[in-house]
Amino acid sequence: MLEIEDKDGIELLRIRHGKANTVDAELLEGIEDALRETAASDARAVVMTGSGTIFSAGVDLFKVLEGGVDYLQAFVPLLSNVLREVVEFPKPLVAAVNGHAIAGGCILACACDYKVMAEGTGRVGVPELRVGVPFPSVPLEIVRMVVPRRYLQEVLLLGRTYEGEEARERGLIDEIVPHDQLEERALEIAFEMATVGAESFSLTKRQLRQPHLDAMDLTGQLFAGEVETLWKAPASHEAIRAYLEKTVGKKRS
Repeated sequence: MLEIEDKDGIELLRIRHGKANTVDAELLEGIEDALRETAASDARAVVMTGSGTIFSAGVDLFKVLEGGVDYLQAFVPLLSNVLREVVEFPKPLVAAVNGHAIAGGCILACACDYKVMAEGTGRVGVPELRVGVPFPSVPLEIVRMVVPRRYLQEVLLLGRTYEGEEARERGLIDEIVPHDQLEERALEIAFEMATVGAESFSLTKRQLRQPHLDAMDLTGQLFAGEVETLWKAPASHEAIRAYLEKTVGKKRS
């Protein structure tokens, strides 16, 4: 599910979870455990990447349909909690986006401190509304944190996915490099960030992100109930089925 490799004090965390590195409760718990262990270790920084041609295709929608209300009761809060922990991770955290980063996969990358993408390898975006579900407050604020204001409504409300330069212009990616240089460049950036004093880096990161964390709390208080209701609604599940039929073209066996 997760492969961890030490790179001279930088932890390379590779997601290897099924065909599309989809986000489910098991993966979220694995990421949470890995980051907590790394935060308490001597590792200086983390590079998070995917496997194959996909960083992450986002939430496992098949499990949402299969698990129904009981699954969502636990999953939606877990998703928000783990993404928030990524945002608050005290050490440098770089995303090496090796391919498609869609919906929750895109948001996971955006929660990191810097996002490097391999050239010509995939698309990036947050098509949650096209899927038929709303954004919980934490994912929404993560997108708000990285996307310039002039593009924010386009990215969130139209739900488009973008290649390379379009993704970079919209803040979903920070840098694009040749595919064979991806991990090397991500590690280089992680090393560069790690040369800063650890306490100063952590404090500055908290200062930068505190307004977004406060917004997560506020919008969560205001809208969490509505978000949860819509995720559980039969109409939303029908929309998810239709989206899967259109994009995947078949049901999971």
